[in-house]
Amino acid sequence: MAGRSAGNILRLPDTLPPDELVEALARGEGVLVERIVSTGQATAPGEWLTGELDEWVVLLSGEAELSYDDGSLLRLEPGDYVLVPAGERHRVESTSADPPCVWLAVHAAGLRS
Repeated sequence: MAGRSAGNILRLPDTLPPDELVEALARGEGVLVERIVSTGQATAPGEWLTGELDEWVVLLSGEAELSYDDGSLLRLEPGDYVLVPAGERHRVESTSADPPCVWLAVHAAGLRS
């Protein structure tokens, strides 16, 4: 069918921006699918992230660490995934720069693991 095209979630631009690269890949009523490329970024000290929607993320390349309000720390390697419920306080403690972290994130209400 004319007009169809494929993307490649692991193909990165030749030059990455200094901040995280966040791209919407698909969206629909109440759902957003994003590719996030991190190159050493982390949540600012003292800040917490809380989403209005549940967020399911899988790390496709690189390494990362997430921390939670309860003091727990989660190390992620390629293939690891996690569900962060809406409103749960969490932080990105670290992301690798080489190789970059490539995340696939799905934001939606009512996600369960």
